[in-house]
Amino acid sequence: MQTILQPTQGLVAMPVDTPKKRMYENQVRHLIAGDADGLVDDNYHEHATIASFKFEVSGREALKAHFRNFMGSVKILEVLSTDNFAETARGFSFEATVRTNFGIGKVYDVFVLEGDKVIYHFTGEK
Repeated sequence: MQTILQPTQGLVAMPVDTPKKRMYENQVRHLIAGDADGLVDDNYHEHATIASFKFEVSGREALKAHFRNFMGSVKILEVLSTDNFAETARGFSFEATVRTNFGIGKVYDVFVLEGDKVIYHFTGEK
């Protein structure tokens, strides 16, 4: 039996009508709220890894510290647009335009899931 989700525009400036889009919206909700612990507890596997061209962080406590540090300097104020979104059975990716305390920028993220939690998160910004 397939669950039908009612689409919303929500925080991500696009229809939120699939479980992975809801996970994306939840990610954004925690980032805007500055809630690093809730973000990791809700979305990330215990042994998850986040990586970019500049860093690699693994494990729940290290992820919490990473996001606390990130949110301590970068304030995500709003998602202006979700420019691209793709999902598969085991993950999703997006490109978004966001407003931060530093101005407007582009973010690029890829999430690989294990069950309903992120096991690998690849991230970048311009």
